Amino acid sequence: MPPLLVFAGTLVGIAVVRWAFRTAGRINQELDDVRTAIFAEPQPAEIPTLRQDPVTGAYRPG
Repeated sequence: MPPLLVFAGTLVGIAVVRWAFRTAGRINQELDDVRTAIFAEPQPAEIPTLRQDPVTGAYRPG
C-alpha cells in the first residue's frame, strides 16, 4: 500500500507544479502585455505650454 500512496502523491505533486508553472506563465504574459500597452501610448505632457493672450495679457494653454 505505501508504494501506491507514494506514486499517487508524486502524481498529485507533478500536477500541482504544472498548474503553478502554467499559471505563473499566464500571469507574466498578461503583465508584459499591459507594460507594452502602457509604454506604446504617447504620454501626455505633464505641464501644458502657456501663451500670453496679446489682447487681455492673460496666460492661456496653447
